[in-house]
Amino acid sequence: MQPNSRSIPGNSTQWQRKVIVAVAPVAHVDHPVPNGTRNPVTPEEIAQDVVDCFREGASMVHLHVRDRTGKQVSDLTTFTKTIDLIRKESDILIQGSTGGVSSLTLEERCVSVDEPRTQLASLNMGSTNLGEGVYVNTLPDIRFWARRMKEKQVVPELEIFSLGMIESVLKLKQEGVLCDPLNFNLCVGFEGALPARPIHLFHFLNSLPAGSHWSLIHEGMKDMSLLLMAVTMGASGIRVGFEDGCFLTPSRPAKSNRELVRHLVTLLRGIGYEPATVQEAKEFLGVLKNS
Repeated sequence: MQPNSRSIPGNSTQWQRKVIVAVAPVAHVDHPVPNGTRNPVTPEEIAQDVVDCFREGASMVHLHVRDRTGKQVSDLTTFTKTIDLIRKESDILIQGSTGGVSSLTLEERCVSVDEPRTQLASLNMGSTNLGEGVYVNTLPDIRFWARRMKEKQVVPELEIFSLGMIESVLKLKQEGVLCDPLNFNLCVGFEGALPARPIHLFHFLNSLPAGSHWSLIHEGMKDMSLLLMAVTMGASGIRVGFEDGCFLTPSRPAKSNRELVRHLVTLLRGIGYEPATVQEAKEFLGVLKNS
């Protein structure tokens, strides 16, 4: 299987036109949102947004461990409460973050993996400049987080901010720290990392090992054109949400995460694709845990 193809057990033909739609619903507290746009920060607000997005076609949610003000913390109280509320109305896949704040300790950064209902987690595959600072993810750190995920049966999503990080993935796979299927996620648009330009998708795709799965997030997104381009190039997943951007078009901000997901699904259907169900996404990504 080539890097840009997709397959799912027993359903390979149908899966060719399915896309995993993820949502990252909470904008970082230091990122302003447009007037009239409500950033969800409490468990109740986040859970309602997630359930709404699930009903529009999202099959996975990306959540940081935060307090009720939106600040990233190591206390699972608010995170667990949010999942409690989500699970009352949705079986959407739960992906925890191990990133966001380099000042937290190794243990604190992967605390989301300790919540039993976390099924997947982001795993940043190297250090990079972000804005005026450095986002630190050393190889020993990555090994620590990857092994914790393996212990907890949490599937890693391999976050790629520069193409050299793919070599780190291959090194850790050779060591047995990572294993197939490799789920890559290209991260573009972050200041100091790969710009959000189509050419970088081609370079990335040509660098992937055969048989890989891949998805895309576009930081600071003002429209969804690059996401659609990724889909037509074979991406198995794409993400929207206030963490990445609040705009439907450059002149039209979304008032809710639900509006972003609805817009994306409409665009996907317009070019002949359908959002994957939770069960389809679960099988494709190799998720073992029920929650």
